[in-house]
Amino acid sequence: MDHRIYDLEGIDIQWCPGCGDFQIMEALKKALAGLDLPPERVVLFSGIGQAAKMPHFMKGHFFNGLHGRSISNATGMKVANRDMTVIAIGGDGDMYGEGGNHFIHTIRRNPDITNLVHNNMVYGLTKGQASPTSPVGFKTSVQVDGVFSEPFNPVAVAVSLGASFVARAFSGNVEQTTEIIKMAIIHKGYSLVDIFQPCVSFNKVNTFAWFKKNTFDLPEDHDPSDRKSAMERALEGPPYPLGVIYKTEGRQTFEDSMGCYHRDDTPLCRRVYGPERVQDLIASFR
Repeated sequence: MDHRIYDLEGIDIQWCPGCGDFQIMEALKKALAGLDLPPERVVLFSGIGQAAKMPHFMKGHFFNGLHGRSISNATGMKVANRDMTVIAIGGDGDMYGEGGNHFIHTIRRNPDITNLVHNNMVYGLTKGQASPTSPVGFKTSVQVDGVFSEPFNPVAVAVSLGASFVARAFSGNVEQTTEIIKMAIIHKGYSLVDIFQPCVSFNKVNTFAWFKKNTFDLPEDHDPSDRKSAMERALEGPPYPLGVIYKTEGRQTFEDSMGCYHRDDTPLCRRVYGPERVQDLIASFR
């Protein structure tokens, strides 16, 4: 399938020239096309931010919600219709700042969704304030003396909480990012892909050249099923490892554990209930 099936003609893409978001969007389109997923079978969720604009620039279903709420909305979608491929997209501020609590509890619930986080270590929409992943000493117009808080490590947090798929990518390597996104989508359960990408307007420290110098591919002998080894890798950096850091199979998903499909496999959105069935459903959740 040609990835251009996801292109929108005549759309004004509102990202700065050189922004890493362009490469992530290219990787996502290639991943979806490589898995033969047509636009009508995919739904993209986002919150607020430059990264969260991505669903606006692609052909297909999307839901643009409140700041930091995309993964909770995506979880609801998967419960309602697990036949859909559900992807939540946002930046490091959207997902780890405003959405930090949802991030933690989504990992616990393990819905079968893919969470793509554009991590540029700065707030790119609201003019360059420090984000949860900004490094110590990073100076902005707000943090004039530099950031003094230790940066949030989403990969380590995800591994520590037992997320069933945890990976890191770099937007500068489109082919590798494409393959990682494909693996994340195929995986049954919650999948986090933390993607380094340069913000050319507001982060003059963590540039394309900086990410290229301060990342490396995981060695071939890395065992992503070894949680202890995965945690050690998650705590590395800089330089930071790229690839699938942790992966575990067989964990029950949130939508399966809800009992929504225990009688047949019809999605909730296509069911028609009579009064008696409604009462049965209410009783089952008490």
